[in-house]
Amino acid sequence: MPTHSKKPNSSARLLADSAEAERRLREAEERLREAIEELQRRQRTAAGGEHPPCDHADDSCVANAIGNLCQSFLLSYGVRVGIGILLRAFKLAKRQSYSSLLDLKQLVSEKDLIVREEACRVGLLFGGFTGSYHALRCLLRKLRKKETPVNAILAGSIAGLSILALDDSNRRRTLALYLLARVGQCAYNSAKSKNKFHLWGSHWRHGDSLLFALACAQVMYAFVMRPESLPKSYQDFIQKTGPVAAPVYKAVRESCRGGPVDVASLSAYLYSRGKSNNVKLEEFPSIIPCSIIHPNTNSCLSHNAKAASATFRKTFPLYFSLTFVPFVVLHLQKFMDTPARTCWLAVKGAVRSTTFLSAFVGIFQGVICMHRKIASKDHKLVYWVAGATSALSVLLEKKARRSELALYVLPRAGESLWHILVNRHLLPDLKNAEVALFCACMGGIMYYLEYEPDTMAPFLRGLIRRFLASRISNPGPSSNRTRTASYSYLHTLDAMHKPELEDNREVETSTPKKYNLESIPGL
Repeated sequence: MPTHSKKPNSSARLLADSAEAERRLREAEERLREAIEELQRRQRTAAGGEHPPCDHADDSCVANAIGNLCQSFLLSYGVRVGIGILLRAFKLAKRQSYSSLLDLKQLVSEKDLIVREEACRVGLLFGGFTGSYHALRCLLRKLRKKETPVNAILAGSIAGLSILALDDSNRRRTLALYLLARVGQCAYNSAKSKNKFHLWGSHWRHGDSLLFALACAQVMYAFVMRPESLPKSYQDFIQKTGPVAAPVYKAVRESCRGGPVDVASLSAYLYSRGKSNNVKLEEFPSIIPCSIIHPNTNSCLSHNAKAASATFRKTFPLYFSLTFVPFVVLHLQKFMDTPARTCWLAVKGAVRSTTFLSAFVGIFQGVICMHRKIASKDHKLVYWVAGATSALSVLLEKKARRSELALYVLPRAGESLWHILVNRHLLPDLKNAEVALFCACMGGIMYYLEYEPDTMAPFLRGLIRRFLASRISNPGPSSNRTRTASYSYLHTLDAMHKPELEDNREVETSTPKKYNLESIPGL
């Protein structure tokens, strides 16, 4: 017994000594860091420098800003045009016009490929933000004579005015709400890492799937009952992806509200399908039956299977383009080294994402048909429940991809809710409010990117570093050679505390990125 009691005591002492040694080491490192920073300040003062040095020792501030502007403009322009060309190629191949794939006049003609203005606007958005951000960072260093988080916030906020390159306020609002969700994610991760705040249930394994389900419930409810609350491009995407015609959704909406159904429009639709004589139409129906929802198929199960299959065929070219083109443009050298592997990864990712979307459509239609089998009266909440249930298909996606999908759909749900509340006069309708929101969010995003990068999702962090802030986040070797030994040691000290962050960076640059751009008009 004495022997057993000594072992736990000795183990406890070893743990306590180890913790104490680690604490002393951290304190020593912090003192060393402060001493090095003080030494750097004295060196700058002795050399006559009045502001912290910039990260582009070989270029002037103006040349660095213009270089980043041009680089980001060309990258974003190339991605947008490449996606358009690849989708056009799929369209020609679908018509079995294979010889036209080699005819540049048909492949990239202005008549059939209207992406020039859109690509220029996207390029000005990304390039304008990057160039102005770098210029503002340099200017603030010289004016404030110090480098603080305020510089990053101010520069990001002012550079966010580049959102005005997009002339569609709906798209600006969508981007602003998307960034708001991302800033909220970073703020929450920061507070949680510091043990200041965390949500109940945040440790749940499928919390991201739950968030996706709630967002999808709002989006699908809005699509059926309040379509005007969604952007026109997003309405068109959902409409083209699903198997139910617009006149049927209109009749469902009017039936749920207790109003008269447009019998003439519904009759014209059924006549175009050759089913006008077999279906009885009422002006005030309690529920729109399955015979109108899918008039060409008597079996609900067969209809849902055909809907999922048709969705796969329609959306595979889109997902393949959104996977393949950005990876080739952003990682051209890796594509040249292993082109076969890149194509395989793009096909595999596209198949998985398309299967998820196809299952989403099939489940949504299945819930609607099931409701009509057991109920005789329709209700608008059915479509909210159907949206939440169909979101279970997200489990087909990779775990890391689910949170990205949730944060992609969440701004759509927020935009719909915003529109509904404004129409009900519960929120004021402020002109250009989305621009101010975007600027504020970009200030927060750039702060977290530079000072707390581990709170940001690896996908977003890698995208911004490669696409928006490549030079500031990846300084060249010539710039590093101009630093003092104390500066190099200080960064080595930082690297000792962030091994996981470095691992994440390697993963970010080795895996293909997926860009959800379904809302871009013309796709």
